[in-house]
Amino acid sequence: WRSVIDELERAQEMTKHNTRLTLTMCINYGGKLEIVDAVREIAEEVRAGRLKPSGVTERVLDARMYQPDMPPVDLYIRSSGEQRISNFLTWQGAYAEMVFLDTLWPDFSRRELWHAIDIYSGRVRRFGGAIDAPGAETRL
Repeated sequence: WRSVIDELERAQEMTKHNTRLTLTMCINYGGKLEIVDAVREIAEEVRAGRLKPSGVTERVLDARMYQPDMPPVDLYIRSSGEQRISNFLTWQGAYAEMVFLDTLWPDFSRRELWHAIDIYSGRVRRFGGAIDAPGAETRL
């Protein structure tokens, strides 16, 4: 997979001064395995007495992800008509908005990207918070 790594490194070099968007490409990666690895690390710290079980929090788990400084996922764009995240950034994408497009990845262009962003920009993000249904009365 050296050719894939070379392409990713070239793209990283070309965009290293960009500041408005974080694009994450994962190769030979699994989100569930990332969580398992983080939990194993935490379990070792608990066993060694460096961490109490009551001290295990989301922040503690966040810090043990492969890229702990990566911001949470805002938008998943899934191409090819598939409607799943396929084990991609499972933890980090807990509150991601999802846009599913039929375009195959090799044919994905700026037009599809802008279409996905347009869909995303029309969403109201609640990060898991509930809202009252329109016309519902608040009861005490």
